[in-house]
Amino acid sequence: MDSITKNVYIDSQYPGVTLGVIVQPRGLIQVDAPPSPEDGRSWRAALMNLGGGPERLLVNLDAHPDRTLGVRAMDCTVVAHEKTAQVFRNRPSAFKAQVDESGSEWETISGLGGLRWTPPEISFTDRLILHWDSSPILLEYHPGPSAGAIWVLLPEEKVVFVGDAVLKNQPPFLANADLPAWQETLALLQSKEYREYTIISGRSGVVTATVIKNQADFLKDTLKKLERLSKKKHKGDPTENLAGSLLSHFKAPASLQKKYAQRLRYGLQYYFSRHYNAGTPPSPGED
Repeated sequence: MDSITKNVYIDSQYPGVTLGVIVQPRGLIQVDAPPSPEDGRSWRAALMNLGGGPERLLVNLDAHPDRTLGVRAMDCTVVAHEKTAQVFRNRPSAFKAQVDESGSEWETISGLGGLRWTPPEISFTDRLILHWDSSPILLEYHPGPSAGAIWVLLPEEKVVFVGDAVLKNQPPFLANADLPAWQETLALLQSKEYREYTIISGRSGVVTATVIKNQADFLKDTLKKLERLSKKKHKGDPTENLAGSLLSHFKAPASLQKKYAQRLRYGLQYYFSRHYNAGTPPSPGED
């Protein structure tokens, strides 16, 4: 576990997610959960050593299984955006693995079948303010990576958890994205308003301005190529050959190239279908 400030910690040892925790006199505000129940128990044990009051609240930054599958093991109140809550209302009560490989981390973890989802008990549409101490904690809606993507902001400490808005050296998940909205979100993150903030990615820990710019450049390139494809006639999947060229944006180790290429193929196929009326696959859900 790494200390960001005296009351903010992150942990990147669990697959697929960078976890956060904010220690308050009233209790602990947790950011996301590890996907497997075993890791969830380990994370809960680590949290017991941090002090703070007795209450527990968990914030889900979006509905992706990598950060929501293990929520039940955390045994606390859950808050998320209303659009994330809607995703859970459309899911079956128990987790069922999809047939298609999406390049998600949960797909590499055994024994997840039969887990039950834990929908958020508290939801909001634009902003929610938590008054657990003299300095408020803000939960804000910042769309782009997925329909219900949010940030957790600590204005006084100048720390912000941005979820999948920024990833380092790995491709983002595109299936449920809105690329123009995502570009606007990154433009805000690159503005003067966040220049002095410590920015924490939901999968990559603390990220720099260079990483954010690289993410913005990738999205710009991706959208340009998708727009170009949409103006052509195609047989089969029009995005079939696009993943290879986009993968060059990332300095990923050879051992991860196959998974990351599949993540891009999956995401591009569904994104193109949803936004350009290609009529290929049905909606994949928030995966």
